[in-house]
Amino acid sequence: MSAFPNVRFIKSANAPDQFVPETGGEVAIAGRSNSGKSSAINLITQRHGLARTSKTPGQTQLVNFFELEPERRLVDLPGYGFAKVPRELQDHWGRLLTIYFANRATLKGLFIVMDIRRPLGEKDEQMMALVSARGLPVHLLLTKADKVSRNEALPTLRRICAATEGRATAQLFSALTKEGVDEARKRLRSMFSAPRGIISPIL
Repeated sequence: MSAFPNVRFIKSANAPDQFVPETGGEVAIAGRSNSGKSSAINLITQRHGLARTSKTPGQTQLVNFFELEPERRLVDLPGYGFAKVPRELQDHWGRLLTIYFANRATLKGLFIVMDIRRPLGEKDEQMMALVSARGLPVHLLLTKADKVSRNEALPTLRRICAATEGRATAQLFSALTKEGVDEARKRLRSMFSAPRGIISPIL
């Protein structure tokens, strides 16, 4: 049975007044434009093609709202990093996300997707800081874990956990082998139910 059998796309927004009404709760997901964010969304929700995947970085250019269950949403944010888009558009995304993180009352937490071969860059740290400032949990998906050996993956995970201790949780993830998908789903669900500022353990 699908983890989220009734998941559906709600709408895309290019300005704060286009966001969906602030009811229920939502978890945002962000990442560099080549980190595998769309593939992670599709695997976690078990809905092929829910989030657009492309070999061209930067395809998520709007704030996309998906309903996982009634009153529970996943919010796909524009990718950052190497997207080949005009500077003015990048600046617009920056302002849009700053407003979203500062004012969105329904935000429950943030997933940050990062390629395990290029983890925890400056932009990742900035995203983490925006959410941590509000006392909300952050979870890091170290994607493309199949691209490195276990002797590389596990030390990288330990290093990231040490560097973000008290600020975030982290895990290995692969859309190809499906490593970590159950853990990611459990973490997602825990964010919806956790009190503000509490990083819930995965049971």
